[in-house]
Amino acid sequence: MAFPIPSRQLYIDGEWREPIKKNRIPIINPSTEDIIGDIPAATAEDVEIAVTAARRALTWNKGSEWASASGAHRAKYLRAIAAKVTERKDQLAKLEALDCGKPYDEAAWDIDDVAACFEYYADQAEALDAKQTSPISLPMDTFKCHVLRQPIGVVALITPWNYPLLMATWKVAPALAAGCAAILKPSELASVTCLELADICKEVGLPAGVLNILTGLGPEAGAPLASHPDVDKVAFTGSTTTGSKIMSSAAQLVKPVTLELGGKSPIVVFEDVDLDKAAEWTAFGCFWTNGQICSATSRLLVHERIAAEFLDRLVKWCKNIRISDPFEEGCRMGPVASKGQYEKVLKFISTAKSEGATVLCGGSRPVHLKKGYFVEPTIISDVSTSMQIWREEVFGPVLCVKTFSSEDEAIELANNTHYGLGAAVISQDLERCERVTKALQAGIVWVNCSQPCFCQAPWGGTKRSGFGRELGEWGIENYLNIKQVTQYISDEPWGWYKSP
Repeated sequence: MAFPIPSRQLYIDGEWREPIKKNRIPIINPSTEDIIGDIPAATAEDVEIAVTAARRALTWNKGSEWASASGAHRAKYLRAIAAKVTERKDQLAKLEALDCGKPYDEAAWDIDDVAACFEYYADQAEALDAKQTSPISLPMDTFKCHVLRQPIGVVALITPWNYPLLMATWKVAPALAAGCAAILKPSELASVTCLELADICKEVGLPAGVLNILTGLGPEAGAPLASHPDVDKVAFTGSTTTGSKIMSSAAQLVKPVTLELGGKSPIVVFEDVDLDKAAEWTAFGCFWTNGQICSATSRLLVHERIAAEFLDRLVKWCKNIRISDPFEEGCRMGPVASKGQYEKVLKFISTAKSEGATVLCGGSRPVHLKKGYFVEPTIISDVSTSMQIWREEVFGPVLCVKTFSSEDEAIELANNTHYGLGAAVISQDLERCERVTKALQAGIVWVNCSQPCFCQAPWGGTKRSGFGRELGEWGIENYLNIKQVTQYISDEPWGWYKSP
């Protein structure tokens, strides 16, 4: 689809700014493998300028313009951003589909969620005002106490390529609501819509330096940003390997981090299910977003009594998924985001076969698509817990399958992973669902569904899937310092020491 990619610079201190080294990175359309534009490539020199701008934005006029302003003041900007996102929805959805390969219908849904998230955190910003002076009950009536919730400061927000604008918004909206000044570093594989967010912020008059957007490579831009001594907090979504490096870097300065990392989430299907409903949720849980979801329920555990019939039904559902150019009507799966990811996914499938697993369906490029990084929805059975396909995150449209005979075995297999982001359980027995939900080692559990996400509910994981929670009221707490204020209110002297 011919649709122009805007040519942008870095967004620093409320202005477009050419990178110091003038480098740019090509944008490759994953559906066609064609270069369709480029983005600026920031380096440590640009990071320095952006951090200085963010620090200045916090202290300008003693913070009255932003950090010390009321939540209601900041909420006006968040609502203005939400309105502009809605106004530009079609353009943003088209750019998202071109840039990262997700179906246009899905990208449009994402943009709706972006606007809703900014609106939600406008509400949360307003709610902060009422909380600022709420009293804390004390056991001594000679004192009174309250808590101040103040912005943590300058925050680095590093985001992935699978939901480019939405994942950025999950961090940007609460950070701004809290009164922080932020520097966003999106993935170099999909930065286009984040640069358009900069244009929207400029249009609504967001105070200069409150949000800065640096596109570029991880080692050249992300690493110096995360380790910068004047950055007060880092929030990162991405791979566990990179998250570990960020955590190590932050530890040198005792800097707080929030990490939302990888996953290898289970979906447990019991013998009492409606086969078609369970098959659709199983497919959606793994193949939505072209299989590129950190929370993908990519390990299917199905009761042995229904396994053969259920897998037969699931294969039929998967073969019916329309895989095509993201702009074709009815597309439900596009390409993975890059050549590197495409090769990685195919290598996972090849390794699984070499280790003795069976590919039930998919496993290669669709025959009708000669170009682009397309991989068929793939189901792999005859999997053992020692296989790579069971243990490691693929981040592509690949589902592996094991059977179980009892509830206890299902729970043991579900928890047989270093990760702990999401999990799903499907059964008509709601008491069993409740038992399994409590036993699953995950930050998110879906019952009789997989992958629904709402900005009102907390999101985050356990184990090597990271720590901290985004979204909901928990999301804004990531960006607040809690300050206790206790006052002595008695007219009597304290009396601990003898008067001189």
